[in-house]
Amino acid sequence: MRPQIRSWRQHGIVIAILGLLCLVPLLVHNPYLLHLFILSMLYAMLAASWNLINGYAGIFTFGHQAFFGLGAYGSALLAMHAGLSPWITLWFGGVVAALAGLAIGLPVLRIRSVAHVAIVTLAFAVIVQDAVSNWADFTRGTLGLASIPPFTPVTLPGFGVISFGAGDPSASYYVALVFLAASTALLIGLASGRTGLALRAIRDSESAADSLGVDPARYKLMAFVVSSFVAGIAGAYYAHYLRILTPDSAIGFSIMVTTLVITLVGGIGTTTGPLVGSFVVTFGLESLRGLGDYRLMVYGVLLVLFVIFAPRGLVQVRLFVRPRAKRPHPA
Repeated sequence: MRPQIRSWRQHGIVIAILGLLCLVPLLVHNPYLLHLFILSMLYAMLAASWNLINGYAGIFTFGHQAFFGLGAYGSALLAMHAGLSPWITLWFGGVVAALAGLAIGLPVLRIRSVAHVAIVTLAFAVIVQDAVSNWADFTRGTLGLASIPPFTPVTLPGFGVISFGAGDPSASYYVALVFLAASTALLIGLASGRTGLALRAIRDSESAADSLGVDPARYKLMAFVVSSFVAGIAGAYYAHYLRILTPDSAIGFSIMVTTLVITLVGGIGTTTGPLVGSFVVTFGLESLRGLGDYRLMVYGVLLVLFVIFAPRGLVQVRLFVRPRAKRPHPA
């Protein structure tokens, strides 16, 4: 299959998934299930942002959770201390994460060693987590933030006043879906255009890309900043949706592990992979909750089997279908 056809097919699948997600609140009336859908969409944003820099640019980082946490804490603290609407502070959280991505990306992305980039970004995430944990006067440290302001009600013509908070999470669901669709369109636009071609060239051979006139530092930094911004927006929405934050829940290494697993399960380097993987992993983990202490053990075994039998992810698996070799016509 030609790359252009494969790319447009993936875009069509993304549009179909987003269209089906529009119908979920009309069919699902269980608040907890809607809550899982919202978390899945936020994780999809986070995984898609990491997929941009890893799957397309070949930058392997272990500190992407730092940008998620900076967006969450930045938006929550500004809303709590400055009294601003979360609709405003959410963008502030994204900008804070993007600026942090710019600050860490300028020196780090010039390093061509994959191992060194991974270690430095992991160290950056640890520093951010320790700073949030120890700055107790401002962030309440390990006690976390509570009673974070929810999104203020909005008035829409034909719908009236729409409130956000406890009870029916349908409004929060659709806002999360809008952010997911917007971030997906942004990331697909980058991955499909000239920038995407440059990033894939850098991933395959940075030296060859440089010899062809592609500036690796410029393109990698741009992808890193955009990725950080999307992760920060996801974190900011996470903060005002759950209204409770702790350093472990927002910046802990488990966030990075979840992001990596979602991307690998869905399909790294694909537009549909993070979207599919987020729902599979989120709902899969929830279905294992009844196993109690054996939950993580079963989860680990399933991941090992998955990596062995589907190393390229769900969206690139062809079950029971193998192309037949063309037989030569008889003379």
